[in-house]
Amino acid sequence: MSFPSPSDLARSSTLEELYRKLDEVGMGPGWNKPTPSLWSAPRKTFVPAHWKYELARGALDAAGRLINTALAERRNLILFNPAEGNTYGTVRTLVAAYQMIMPGEWARVHRHTPNALRLILDAEPGTYTEVDGVDIAMAPGDVLLTPNWSTHGHGNRGKSSAYWLDFLDAPLVQLLEPMFFEAVEGEGERPDAPAGEPGSAPATTGSSFVFTLEDTLRRLGEAKPEPRGPFATQIELGHPCARHHGALHDEAHPGHHDRALSHDGQQHLRGGARRGRLRDRRPTLRVAARRRGRGTGLASPLA
Repeated sequence: MSFPSPSDLARSSTLEELYRKLDEVGMGPGWNKPTPSLWSAPRKTFVPAHWKYELARGALDAAGRLINTALAERRNLILFNPAEGNTYGTVRTLVAAYQMIMPGEWARVHRHTPNALRLILDAEPGTYTEVDGVDIAMAPGDVLLTPNWSTHGHGNRGKSSAYWLDFLDAPLVQLLEPMFFEAVEGEGERPDAPAGEPGSAPATTGSSFVFTLEDTLRRLGEAKPEPRGPFATQIELGHPCARHHGALHDEAHPGHHDRALSHDGQQHLRGGARRGRLRDRRPTLRVAARRRGRGTGLASPLA
């Protein structure tokens, strides 16, 4: 197959002839694009949605009877946005998922290029995440981080199941294409030790990868009140709390109503008077996480 030469292209006598020859060499005229590449205002493709924790918890309890951590790398429920054609992302660049681990279980160690953030919903003492070889305790209201390519696994030495919400920037990594995943442990390599038995040393809360609820409430109490702010009083968890995301907690004061805001992408998880928000640090997207009802997820992209 022969391609147009520079002189063939230069001799084009009509735009239609030029377009045809450009197509043959894998080029297109920027002034005649079939669809615009720039537009005057953000376009909404993902839609507002919410997910109820109590429904997810019931489904996870059933999954606990039906599939174990040897068969499922992670026993989780993905909160996929109901936008047409979408099967994965919660908002454009983030995916959220409810996860559960049963007493005595160990979710084996792996690592991947997406960053992860975990908001703990229900967990007894003895529940932990191992990040880069360090066991970090998981307690309700805590926020835990797993930076990209950090090894991590989850264990439960307690007597009841533990539940949390995961947030990963996997959709963004998929878009940019540097996705890597590596299993560090094989199936069944590390059965977890019940509480009080050898190998069950207490997990730490003294890690830069965890923000405890106790510390968050203390900092909120010390923060300057912002009753008229768009999200009331708020603090940032770490600076930065992850390489690409910022996390904030805010406190609604009596009679406070959030102001309606225009933004370029948000996701919310909200519960009680105090909320948590997750915000993407990139200038093209801001994502927030709040809790509405305890542990319930609310996604509000592009408003």
